Amino acid sequence: MPLAPEYEAMFAALAAEPGPKISELSPAEGREMYRMMRPVNPELAIGSVEDRVIETDAGAIPVRIYHPAAGGPLPILMNFHGGGWVIGDLDTADAVCRSLAEAADCIVISVDYRLAPEHVYPAAVEDAYAATCWAAANAAALGGSGRLAVTGESAGGNLAAVVCQKARDESGPVIDFQLLAYPVVDHDLSRQSYADNGEGYLLETGTMVWFWDHYCEPERRSEPAASPLRAESLAGLPPAVVLTAEFDPLRDEGAAYAEALAAAGVRAKHICFDGLVHDFLATSGLFGCSKAAFEQAVAELKQALA
Repeated sequence: MPLAPEYEAMFAALAAEPGPKISELSPAEGREMYRMMRPVNPELAIGSVEDRVIETDAGAIPVRIYHPAAGGPLPILMNFHGGGWVIGDLDTADAVCRSLAEAADCIVISVDYRLAPEHVYPAAVEDAYAATCWAAANAAALGGSGRLAVTGESAGGNLAAVVCQKARDESGPVIDFQLLAYPVVDHDLSRQSYADNGEGYLLETGTMVWFWDHYCEPERRSEPAASPLRAESLAGLPPAVVLTAEFDPLRDEGAAYAEALAAAGVRAKHICFDGLVHDFLATSGLFGCSKAAFEQAVAELKQALA
C-alpha cells in the first residue's frame, strides 16, 4: 500500500525546509528537537493531571498521573515514553497519555525514567520496573480497579515488554496486558524492514544506531532486558497486542516478537497499519489515518482490561 497522503504531504513539507537529523545532534539538542515535534497540548480534555515524584527501590522517579473524567475504580496503564532511551520525557508523551486515559477509561501513569547517555542500560529498565511495582502496590490509593497494563512507544515499547518479563521472572506484580506500539525488541538492524524503510520515513537506521550507541554497550545488547526478543522463554507473559507500521524500520522485529509470543503460548496479536510510519500515535489528533489506528489500539486495550 502507498504511504498515506497525510504523511506524503508532511514529508514534502519537511523536504522543503530540511533540518538536521537527530543522529547529527547532541543528546541535549535531540531532546529539544523532540519536544518541538511532540508539544504539550493543554487543550486536550482530561479529568485531572498530577505530577508526582514517587519513592521506589530504584530511587525517586518523576511520574505524571492522568485520571479520566469517568469516575469509579479504573484499570491502571503504565506508559513508558519513546525516544530511543535518550530523548523524550513526560511532556513529549503528554498528548498520547491524555488521549489514552480518556478514550480507554483508564488511569495512565507516565514514567520519567532516567535517560542515556547520562544513565546507560539498565537504568531505564530499573526505573520502569520500579514504577510499575509502586503502582501495583498503591493501586487502591490511586483509584485502581486491580487491573494493570503496560504500554509504550518504540523504546517505551521495549521497556513495557521488558517489565513484563521481569515481573514474570521476579515474582513481581501481575500484569494483565501489554500494548506495544512499534517496539524496539532486538538490537539486530539487518531485518528487511530496515532495508526497506531505513531512510526517508521519520525513524532512520542512523538514528537507531545513535540510540543504541548512547544506551547500551555492544556486549550487553543481546541481554533480554535490552533485546526482549532474545529471552530464553516468552512463556507465561501477559496477553499482548503489538502495533507496527508498514513504513517503519522496526516493523519486522515487532512482527517477530508477536510471532514468538504466540509460539510460546501467549495470546498475542500483531496489527500492522498499512501506509503509516513510525510514531503514528503522535499524529492521531491530526491525521485521519493515524486516528483510525489509535481508535483500534484503544479498542484492543478496553477489551483486554474489561
